[in-house]
Amino acid sequence: MNVTIQEQDGNMVAILEGSLDTAAAAETEKAMSPLYDVEGKNIIIDCTDLEYISSAGLRIFLGILHNAGEKGGHVYIKGINDKVRAIFTITGFSNIFEFM
Repeated sequence: MNVTIQEQDGNMVAILEGSLDTAAAAETEKAMSPLYDVEGKNIIIDCTDLEYISSAGLRIFLGILHNAGEKGGHVYIKGINDKVRAIFTITGFSNIFEFM
């Protein structure tokens, strides 16, 4: 699992590559921890190259969403494939997140 975080057009963008399964969750959460410090900016989680997400990965996304909401930001999911979208739908997360 590879995570790249960068600022683009005033937004913080996290680019995810690989499978966000339970084994990769702790390292991925650490790599995404700078997103918890973002204030007043939107966060875009680019899932174009995300192949799979487990419940542990969804928990990370939910934590970022909750934290951003407290700090006046929004979280958007970008580039989600059909397999990952199905997981969001089955778990009800498709009703919680905004997609680009």
